[in-house]
Amino acid sequence: MQALNVEQKRQWAVDGYLQLPQVLSADEVAVLSAQVDDFRAKPGYEPADHPQGHYLWMNHCEDLESTGFMDRRHLLAYHHAFIDLIDRPGIFDRIVDLMGPHILFSMSQAIVRPSTTDFPGFTHTDGGEALAEVRVTETSRPVAIKAMYLLTDISEPDSGNLTVFPGSHMRPFPVGQAPYVTPYSPGAAQLMGKAGDCILFPHSLWHGPARNQSGHARKAILYNYCQMFVRAYDFETTPDVLQSCTPRQRRLLGDLGYEFRPGSYFYTPEDQVDVICNP
Repeated sequence: MQALNVEQKRQWAVDGYLQLPQVLSADEVAVLSAQVDDFRAKPGYEPADHPQGHYLWMNHCEDLESTGFMDRRHLLAYHHAFIDLIDRPGIFDRIVDLMGPHILFSMSQAIVRPSTTDFPGFTHTDGGEALAEVRVTETSRPVAIKAMYLLTDISEPDSGNLTVFPGSHMRPFPVGQAPYVTPYSPGAAQLMGKAGDCILFPHSLWHGPARNQSGHARKAILYNYCQMFVRAYDFETTPDVLQSCTPRQRRLLGDLGYEFRPGSYFYTPEDQVDVICNP
């Protein structure tokens, strides 16, 4: 798949991210947004007692108000719309263009960031302590890419904006060093956008949410893709939704078409390119 134009490839190499406008229709945004509101009261993994929300877990959302904080993981079983988003046309072809066909889908996440004076924002790279120290050159395939779908308009700064440091995907991230990097450090750029936009960025790009003082909650869905040799974030084995998936979606969720054997995810099946490049 060659889905990126010359300017998009240049921006990806130099800045480390792409913003693609209006890839979701208003109807799709409405369905996904309603589903995010609906599963607040349903069981599911939520962070607890950690400012970045990655390590300690509870199995429900503490705030049942639609504008309250939520960080729900592993969305696929809640509604078929989340399965359809795995290889969404207009986004997935660009991901394959950037990453190549030997990839897995590794994580789904819905985040609602309320308007509050308490949250200062934070900055990080994806993939935990190990991947924080792994970077690639501007011409290399990314190890992992995240697609962030906006479900609300972000038209002003300090609205919970995704904040990025353009070009930082090729520089070390100063973890634990003062002065600490925040969404307000020199070089930060708060991204504006409309509901239905999608932002693509690699694991190594410094990024994070700015504070939200807009008076409105910011709602977004994030999907992560990784090279096949990287372990999925959200499930240990192929998830239970496989029976509802297309062959390509099944492959992205780890169904290689045969029983696992040592080396399976390092040496891809013979039909890998055909399965990934055809819906």
